Amino acid sequence: MRLLFIGDVIGESGRKKISQCLPEIVKKERIYFTIAQGENLAGGIGVTEKTAKELFDCGVDCITTGNHVWKYKEVYKYLDAEPRILRPANYPDGAPGRGDFVYEKIGIKIGVINLEGRVFMKPLEDPFRVGKRIAVEMLKQTKNIFIDFHAEATAEKRALACYLCDYATAIIGTHTHIQTADEQIMNNRCAYITDVGMVGSRDSIIGVRKEEIVKHFLFQLPRKFKVAKENIIANGVIVDFDEKKGMSTGIFRFNF
Repeated sequence: MRLLFIGDVIGESGRKKISQCLPEIVKKERIYFTIAQGENLAGGIGVTEKTAKELFDCGVDCITTGNHVWKYKEVYKYLDAEPRILRPANYPDGAPGRGDFVYEKIGIKIGVINLEGRVFMKPLEDPFRVGKRIAVEMLKQTKNIFIDFHAEATAEKRALACYLCDYATAIIGTHTHIQTADEQIMNNRCAYITDVGMVGSRDSIIGVRKEEIVKHFLFQLPRKFKVAKENIIANGVIVDFDEKKGMSTGIFRFNF
């Protein structure tokens, strides 16, 4: 089977790119299941019910998120109601939404776990222990487990992959918006990449207009950043996996 994981989708231009390209890619590449990182769907930061539905309507099966998921309070009820959108599982009990779910498609079950890192980020619950606890429980339902680790530090991402690679089919890093070139199969079973990248402007700084980011670094003044809308590229990875064993057989970067 083949799974497509799409990097952080940035704003309206990113959503349009996915809507225009995904249906044909799913058909041509024989994609069984599609996950998209969606915490920046709405205006470059945050997600709303409307923007999430745009991705579902064009064929995305699951949307994962991260620290920006809480930008718009209107999405809180939607997180509770819609199992196809996840927030990081290591937020405290009582936070809206869910951090993991087992989906079933044409009789095959796919488990997805969303985790958030703590290095240079919020002091959440331990993603290592939370991730292992969920994965062990999820293995009772399916061997096909895919983890989105939304984290800043490459070392933290790599460490979590080493810790959980025997429990997961794939561990995909998100958050930095920069696609890394370290895709590999760990322990002959788990696909891994430190960061899958983004769906945003090639001529930008992590999806934002470069002039504004440069000024921010020069003057250290708070300012509202605007999404760059030209030269949109979509970063992703395709994972080949044995759905009966829950083991990956290949991972490669797929950009469109």
